[in-house]
Amino acid sequence: MDDFDARTETWLKVLAVVAFFAASAAAWWPMPGHAANPPVAARAAAAAPAPTGPRIKEIAAVQGVRSNPLMGYGLVVGLDGSGDQSTQTPFTTQSLQAMLTQMGVTLPPGAALSPRNVAAVMVTAVLPPFAQPGQAIDINVSSLGNAKSLRGGTLLATPLKGADGQIYALAQGNLVVGGAGASANGSKVQINHLSAGRIPEGATVERAVPTPLQEGSALTLGLSAGDFATARAVADSINAAKGAGTATALDGRSVRVQVPADPGERVAFLADIENLNVVLARPAARVVFNARTGSVVMNEAVTLGPCAVAHGSLSVTISTTPLASQPAPFGAGQTVQAEKSDIAINQQGGTLIEMPAGTRLTDVVKALNALGATPMDLLAILQAMKSAGALRAELEVI
Repeated sequence: MDDFDARTETWLKVLAVVAFFAASAAAWWPMPGHAANPPVAARAAAAAPAPTGPRIKEIAAVQGVRSNPLMGYGLVVGLDGSGDQSTQTPFTTQSLQAMLTQMGVTLPPGAALSPRNVAAVMVTAVLPPFAQPGQAIDINVSSLGNAKSLRGGTLLATPLKGADGQIYALAQGNLVVGGAGASANGSKVQINHLSAGRIPEGATVERAVPTPLQEGSALTLGLSAGDFATARAVADSINAAKGAGTATALDGRSVRVQVPADPGERVAFLADIENLNVVLARPAARVVFNARTGSVVMNEAVTLGPCAVAHGSLSVTISTTPLASQPAPFGAGQTVQAEKSDIAINQQGGTLIEMPAGTRLTDVVKALNALGATPMDLLAILQAMKSAGALRAELEVI
């Protein structure tokens, strides 16, 4: 009886060990239809964000596929007495007479026209690429004479021509003027501009412009900015997605791409590559200064070397006082008016400020703010720092 109990206890221990190993194997052994857990390094690589950048459509376009400007001369009618004055704009009257003649209306010889409800205008539009006859495009209408307002006017049929003199669209419709104004007894109030308007879908395309999209076995992508690193990055991105040898960088602004011969496959191919992301290199250091507004913009690559700068402001004040010189009583002279001007020059001394080296944009901004200079004075300071070799950037004035 004791031997039987001992054997039973031994078998129970063996069964417990087997059950433990079976449970452990179920925890790590992949079930049918499920993939095994990836290694830690593989999971970390999959979780790491892929490098992103601008898409190709944002920095390049197919050469030859572009929009075309259109322009035409026309008449706007239906104005409420705010049209051109015929005495100062004789071309408006001539255009009106020519239009009436084409409509079969013959004016008596020597008849003088002074329509205040008509204005001569220039019509401009942009013909987008791939626009086909029958499609509508937006147009802009601008006064050519001295019309006070185009509000409420209607543009008569106006042909729009391209640079080659051919008619590509026909414009007509009611103007939308984003402004309002009123005047009475010498007083005037106006909101926004009244001498220009817009007609949404106001022109109908009459002729299409051919494009080289379906010509040849290769197309050329033109970059928006000339840079060899960008051209190489675009070519590498296309080759990584479509295979080696698909794209070749020709220069710093052009990339030649081999495309399929079938039109449908070619469009699908271009749709794929224009959405590819490109990892761009660090841009060249540049500081752009707008001389009209005083705006200063610098990119992240601008760095600053150690230097010392002294800045002082110079102000000139001119005050004028009117004077009157009167003759003596019962004298023969006349009263003469004169002016007395006082000119004062005030120059504030500037202390020499040491500017440490800055390798980041935030450091450069803090150093320049320490000078307390206005944006207009900042241009002279940056130019002097550039000449001294302390500013490692290119200056561009627009």
